[in-house]
Amino acid sequence: MCGIVGVVSNSPVNQLLYDALLLLQHRGQDAAGIATGHGNKFAMHKANGLVRDVFRTRNMRSLPGNIGIGQVRYPTAGSTSEEEAQPFYVNAPFGIVLAHNGNLINADELKIELFKNDMRHLNTDSDSEVLLNILAHQIQEVTSGYSLDPQSMFRAVSMLHRRVRGSYAVVAQIAGYGLLAFRDPFGIRPLCIGLSHTENGIEYMIASESVALDGLGFKFLRDVEPGEAIFIDLDGKMYNEQCADNPTLNPCAFEYVYLARPDSIIDGASVYLTRLKMGEYLADKVRNQFRDGEIDVVMPIPDSSRPSAMELAMKLNLDYREGFIKNRYIGRTFMMPGQAIRRKSVRQKLNAIKQEFAGKSVLLVDDSIVRGTTSREIVQMARESGAKRVIFASAAPPVKFPNVYGIDMPTRSELIAYGRSEDEVCREITADALVYQDVAAMKRSISDVNPYLRNIEASCFDGHYVTGDVSPDYLNRLETARNNPRPDTEDVMRSQLNLNLAERAD
Repeated sequence: MCGIVGVVSNSPVNQLLYDALLLLQHRGQDAAGIATGHGNKFAMHKANGLVRDVFRTRNMRSLPGNIGIGQVRYPTAGSTSEEEAQPFYVNAPFGIVLAHNGNLINADELKIELFKNDMRHLNTDSDSEVLLNILAHQIQEVTSGYSLDPQSMFRAVSMLHRRVRGSYAVVAQIAGYGLLAFRDPFGIRPLCIGLSHTENGIEYMIASESVALDGLGFKFLRDVEPGEAIFIDLDGKMYNEQCADNPTLNPCAFEYVYLARPDSIIDGASVYLTRLKMGEYLADKVRNQFRDGEIDVVMPIPDSSRPSAMELAMKLNLDYREGFIKNRYIGRTFMMPGQAIRRKSVRQKLNAIKQEFAGKSVLLVDDSIVRGTTSREIVQMARESGAKRVIFASAAPPVKFPNVYGIDMPTRSELIAYGRSEDEVCREITADALVYQDVAAMKRSISDVNPYLRNIEASCFDGHYVTGDVSPDYLNRLETARNNPRPDTEDVMRSQLNLNLAERAD
């Protein structure tokens, strides 16, 4: 998962992009990058680290121009190498820089096609570089390298949709022309657009979440539709076109459960209100499983579970307390690679207020249970603080399946609920009792807020992959690749090419 932003203005955009990335920092803490355009040239700076650490005054001064894009990255494909920080750049045709949020299902096949058929070279394992080169090739095809207009760009995006499978929300700038943004035909990853009237004219911003628009004074216009492409030229004129054959809206449930900020609105549904609804439905399950008096107090695991926990406590007429204090200078443990790092960081991230636990039967509410490492540590912290009984509740259903659409949970062996019953998960996290949300209730929590959202992408909960092309063999290959270091990308392509030539010779 990543956060992306693009801005077109009549004044310098470097500070706007920096501020927008700060507002999107929760979407990625591994790397950050900004690319701006001035005339027919790009300026770019990117590196591993948080936004505040990547960009110094000297870096900001080196980013002139009234148009630009930025990204904060959490890697779900490729590696954590600084070379894979975004945006990515190609010089032909026209010069394009691109930032991407999502994950391509057929990235390996596309790498071979780019090397063998399109004669394009890749420098990294990143599927975002694949996507950039596919876009560049299709623009080359429709323009023959000459003049470029909005309709040519939209034809190129249509051709890209036919080649690329998976999830992708994209911002790209084309040197001397403007800003292009588009979203995959299933609308899995979020993307929205806003504008601001300034003394210098209208400014446009396209971002992963509406919080970036709100925080910088932009008026939210709308979400980018699934399959739609939007182009804003250097004069601030906006064009748009539906570029997919059969687009459908399938927003990712995990955005509402955990990823997005609660003050964002995604595809017409307030993230905060959906989390309140999750707490309401979870309260129904708790009421059915426990008698009056069995629970003394409800506590959230800060921060994303707080709305659900508050609503649950209110519905059940139970005391609500803040039992854990969060160190806000520690990153999200779900997003930290490596079990050992996550386990160590839980104690650094959370500290218990012991008097709130002493002698009480405590219901702890978390947004979800993914690997179980954090949950186990938190249960132990509650016991060490004197809790008489620890009941654990998840506002989301069991995470049983890999997510292949841009969230870092790609292998079944890493998921605590995979192949385990709820009782077995309860024992694994050492709780006295465990309550999970139902899949149907989670989906209703979202559609209750926006009834138009009838199709929710919830593959990590229900195993249904909306793109229809995720096979068991594909999941097995993902696990093998994750557990074994990958050879150099070009070596892979050369090996495949040699194999294909040998097969033809036979």
